[in-house]
Amino acid sequence: MEDKLNEKITIIANEKCWIEQPAVRQLETVSSLPGVVRAVGLPDLHVGRSPVGVVLETEGIIYPHLVGNDIGCGMGLFETSCRVKKYRQDRFFSRLNEIEALRDVKTDNPFPEESPIIDLGTIGGGNHFAEFQSVRKIYDEGLFKTLGIDRSRVMLLVHSGSRRYGEQIYSEFSDFGGLAADGERARLYMTAHDNAILWAERNRLMIAKKLTDYLGYASELKAAIDCGHNYIQRLDGRFLHRKGALSAKKGPVIIPGSRGALTYVVVPSENTALSMDSLSHGAGRKWIRSLCKGRLRDKYDRYTIRETKLKSVTVCHDINLLYEEAPEAYKSIDHIIDALVESGLCEVIATLQPLLTFKA
Repeated sequence: MEDKLNEKITIIANEKCWIEQPAVRQLETVSSLPGVVRAVGLPDLHVGRSPVGVVLETEGIIYPHLVGNDIGCGMGLFETSCRVKKYRQDRFFSRLNEIEALRDVKTDNPFPEESPIIDLGTIGGGNHFAEFQSVRKIYDEGLFKTLGIDRSRVMLLVHSGSRRYGEQIYSEFSDFGGLAADGERARLYMTAHDNAILWAERNRLMIAKKLTDYLGYASELKAAIDCGHNYIQRLDGRFLHRKGALSAKKGPVIIPGSRGALTYVVVPSENTALSMDSLSHGAGRKWIRSLCKGRLRDKYDRYTIRETKLKSVTVCHDINLLYEEAPEAYKSIDHIIDALVESGLCEVIATLQPLLTFKA
């Protein structure tokens, strides 16, 4: 279902989607910026520096701050050479627990250009992660076959972006007054923006290569899907600003939940005009980070906080981050997907189940 707040703003949700009013107010604020033609809030809409889970169309002006500092952030899904029958959680956990972060695993830059990402192949903090998964259920065998995924293999989902490179670009161009689309600063920003998108995708690939090589399963690593959710798309003189939103025009996409929930692989519908050709990028936060540990400290200890109801485990050496990223801090991914499907925006192909989540 959709809720038309005014002539500019559409919010896509259903009765089960919980969207806090501060997020709606943030969306209303940014939709009133000069040059904004239309705004859409997706079912995972939530509060950020600027609202997350949104798409904004502008004319004659671009707003770097609506994309934020992690330009090109997105999801990469990879098929590993490890078969699900051969997966041993204790081995993966103990091996990965030996490293603090992926910067400790050294690798060379395999690309011809010098990398603008200093620590190429690193995940970053916050909600970024790398997660080993298995195919749980296939809803459409025909569509699943088009993905070229071997259901007997362990999959690896990587959520990361352009790291400090994106931050550097943001700090140089984050003019909250916006940039005239035909101006020199806009041209310079978009050039850097496009390069950040390229290197964010390369960074996800390098994360997958590092992890699988470290574990001894890099021999047949295969990229299956890559989809960005923080970027600006050019549209014949207009610009779509996506912040926590996936394009519905690039084929199947990945929509993960928290580390204690399933990941959905979906195919966008033919007509996604309602959402400005966009889909949700995940479940969306429910709690702010500062509240998480206080609300959960009596429920978990330092060991049980690493386990989930789906029998997966988490490798993370930052106990505070474990609480901040606990499954309870996120909305229900099932409700998000239901709202997208009910709105006629996508169809579920398959679900993936977490086996082990690696953070930092």
